[in-house]
This record gives sequence, C-alpha cells and structure tokens, in this order.
Amino acid sequence: MASPKPRPAGLKLIEGRGPGRDSGGRKVTEPPAFKRLPPEAPEWLPEEARAEWDRVVPELARLDLLKPVDRSALTAYCLTWDRLVQAQREMDADGSVLSENSQGRVRHPAVAVIESASKELRAWAAEFGLTPSAEGKVARQGDDDGDEANPFAGSG
Repeated sequence: MASPKPRPAGLKLIEGRGPGRDSGGRKVTEPPAFKRLPPEAPEWLPEEARAEWDRVVPELARLDLLKPVDRSALTAYCLTWDRLVQAQREMDADGSVLSENSQGRVRHPAVAVIESASKELRAWAAEFGLTPSAEGKVARQGDDDGDEANPFAGSG
C-alpha cells in the first residue's frame, strides 16, 4: 500500500497544537516562498492542449496555485488531454471494434490509449486540485476574503 501524500504546511498548521506546530506538536517547516505567477504556455502546444491550458490556467492562477516552474507539469497534463481527445476522435470515426477474427473481436488501439490517458489525466488533474476529491486537498496561498472567512484566524 502506498503511503499518503505529504500534507501542505498550511493545513498542518491549521490543525496544529500551537503556533508553528502540527497536531502532534512537531515544528512545521514552511515551504519555499515561490513567486505565484502562472507559467507561459509552450508555443508548440497542439490546438486541443492549448485550449485546455487556456481553460485551466486562469482559474489556477486566480487561486494562487501556480508558479513558473509548474510549466512542465501543466504541459504534461495538457498533452495528456490532447492525446485523450485525439484517440477518442479516432475511435469515434472508426468504431471501438475494428474487425473480428477467429479469436474474437479486435479492439481499436485507440481504446487502450484512451484508458491509459484517462488514468494519467486523473493523476495530473489531482496534482492541481482539478478533481472534486482533490480540490479540498490543495492549499491556497492567498485568501481574497481576508480573516473574516477564516474560522482559524485569531481575533487580535
């Protein structure tokens, strides 16, 4: 069984026993203070990948979840999306079964690409909080609502 992913420092502190301590009383080290800016999209992204970049990056940037060094991970996510879309289009045009032989039906190769890309896409999406279950696990760096929306903020 795989060990759980590390929890963001902010979440550890919210659930902590005291200032700078986690729920077990251990000191929590703050993560590096990356500059929170969205990365530039690679110019060579295929059309479908670029459309996905343009769809997700503004929202992730609004939530202060992106930094320039996230470019490669975002690129991989968008290219995986492109691969999924292209394989689906190919299968839609040809059908999911190409032929039948003495051993049975011959499945379209795009079916395997779709299945593989779907798993990979789900993994990349979770890294950016783009799935319903992963959404709550992604730490926000900034909070537009101020301390009023934070039930853990001190009163003074």
